[in-house]
Amino acid sequence: MNDAISRLLKPRSVAVIGASADPAKTAGRPVAYLTKHGFTGAIYPVNPRAAEIGGLKSYPDVQSLPEAPDVGIVLLGAERAHEAVRELAARGTSAAIVLASGYTEVGEEGARRQQQLLDAAGRMRILGPNTIGLVNLTDNITLSATGALEMEGFQAGHIGVVSQSGGILGALLSRAAARGIGLSKLVSTSNEVDLDLADFVDHLADDEATSVIALYMEGLRHPAKFRAAALKAARRGKPVVVFKVGRSEAGATAAVSHTGALAGADRMYDALFREVGVIRAQSFADLLDIPATLATARALRGQRVAVLTSTGGAGTLVADSLGSAGFETPAPDAQTAATLRALQSGEHAVLDRNPIDVTLAGLQPALLRGAIKALLASLSYDAVVVIVGSSGLAMPDLMADAIHDSLPGSDKPLLAYVSPHAPGIASLLNQRGVPAFMAPESCTSALAAMRERALWAAPAADCALPAPVRIDDLPRGSLDEAQAKQLFARFGVPCVRERVVSNAQEAAHAARELGGAVVLKILSSEITHKSDVGGVAVNVDAELVGARLDRMTHEVESHSGVRPRQFLVQEMVSGGVELILGFHRDPLGGAVLLGMGGVTAELLKDTTLRMLPTQGLSREQAGALVRELKTWPLLDGFRGRPVCDIDALVSAIVCFSQMAAALGERLVEAEINPIFVLPQGQGVRAADGVAVLAP
Repeated sequence: MNDAISRLLKPRSVAVIGASADPAKTAGRPVAYLTKHGFTGAIYPVNPRAAEIGGLKSYPDVQSLPEAPDVGIVLLGAERAHEAVRELAARGTSAAIVLASGYTEVGEEGARRQQQLLDAAGRMRILGPNTIGLVNLTDNITLSATGALEMEGFQAGHIGVVSQSGGILGALLSRAAARGIGLSKLVSTSNEVDLDLADFVDHLADDEATSVIALYMEGLRHPAKFRAAALKAARRGKPVVVFKVGRSEAGATAAVSHTGALAGADRMYDALFREVGVIRAQSFADLLDIPATLATARALRGQRVAVLTSTGGAGTLVADSLGSAGFETPAPDAQTAATLRALQSGEHAVLDRNPIDVTLAGLQPALLRGAIKALLASLSYDAVVVIVGSSGLAMPDLMADAIHDSLPGSDKPLLAYVSPHAPGIASLLNQRGVPAFMAPESCTSALAAMRERALWAAPAADCALPAPVRIDDLPRGSLDEAQAKQLFARFGVPCVRERVVSNAQEAAHAARELGGAVVLKILSSEITHKSDVGGVAVNVDAELVGARLDRMTHEVESHSGVRPRQFLVQEMVSGGVELILGFHRDPLGGAVLLGMGGVTAELLKDTTLRMLPTQGLSREQAGALVRELKTWPLLDGFRGRPVCDIDALVSAIVCFSQMAAALGERLVEAEINPIFVLPQGQGVRAADGVAVLAP
């Protein structure tokens, strides 16, 4: 695989099938761009109606080529592209790039053509179809028809880009060039009939010229392959940054549980990215800003940022943005302030606050250089953001050089915010290895990504196998609440005491047996959200439970059209915190969800997700899940409340996750809502349950 991709990205010879003699046409661009941008290998235009294209001999067909090309760029329409692919494969070509559209994106007929394309390729690899191609700036190889290649002077760098959109590839190429950000390789995978995004992540993880990988993602066709590739990159010290579109997609609209609605497709991507160390770009601009910062390979070891400015308003903008993301902007310590004062003559700036407004430093590069070095050397700061004000317009090179010259001697992050609209200054700084931004929020996004990168830890090896639990006798489909809780109990999740009853007399007997007030519920695999139809009554006295059952029967039937035949009488649990513990499966895999529960679960949406490991969550992972909740303080004795039994909660999460792991693909969905977390030493109780097993 990697040999084919290596040949695709760095071919010695390229055939352009369907090349046009008119460089203004799309079919004329690849030959023109290969020549323009310095490709040193052999170029073979193929067009039976032209003797010469771009000063190169044109060949009537693939069979006439003097050798088997490493790569074939196919510019024919979808009706004929497979013919060229078959001919290239027969000649022994390593890979073909198919630009034509009209495949799966247009429906069934397109899907048939796409399969035809794959069949024609045989063992030859295909990039596309519906792709704009690829650009290898490291080696001056442009196998693309993107109009962005009309530009001059692309800067080679260390950021590899893989996009599932051809148009976005051109946008990133041109934006990076305009901003002075160097890229290594750019690949448009598009329809991914063969090679996909994960294949190129895996390859770039081995590419010496690439230190950061940026992805424009619409979806994942092979989640397991992507997971392995992303982990490989992370373990090799190469951050992966993703801008994932489709954030507004409705997730799991047919889900029977709260968990399905709370997880959703986009949150599953968040959980996957978090597990494998992928940094999610929150805006399209971040997809260049964050990689440009990470490519500096500088180390962020804390949250204290010095903002050095000669223009107060701009400094305040940056400081406010940093503060909203949890960064600190402390005033200089006495020693740092003294160092800064010693750099100036005459009037001294006020150095008892941050942003640090050293007015003269903004006008004199030598003073600016000294101030930056002082802040980088200071024990009070973990990063420095320099504001380039309007004074920088008069001497952009001197200002850029002054900031660049401060880099040696420290590995702390050094960023620049260019306050006036001066893209030329930002480009100069980026070219000199100083990430420079035109928006204050971009500084925050970049530092937040560095913080996230520093905190990531590779997933631990699978924990020890739990004791085997019998699962071959389980029913199929949607279980009723009693069956669901019996399943949970098999794996060690503590559940409330309860009895299944059919009439008022049995309910009264069960309530007296359980003692005290009870909870009465309908028992039905057809009605999951029982409260919505009047199917739950709490704190019911044993003497009144029979009458309450009769009334509930009529209420549920009037609301749902279903007459309940069975009921649950449960012990009444009080004095704990209600959480929701669920499992959700979608095309990305399975995930465990924990959050604030009860009837307000979907209203509060205080939840966190973890992808399900092969053997379930470890106690460490389960504990981290609990502490990620915004409402964690409620469990930890907030304002005099009893401290909850965290150990018991962690054990229940582990057992629940081991159940999900053991059932594998058989488990579609599962949920405990609520699970009561009682005061320390009193354990937890699952008070309601949902489970759906594959039919």
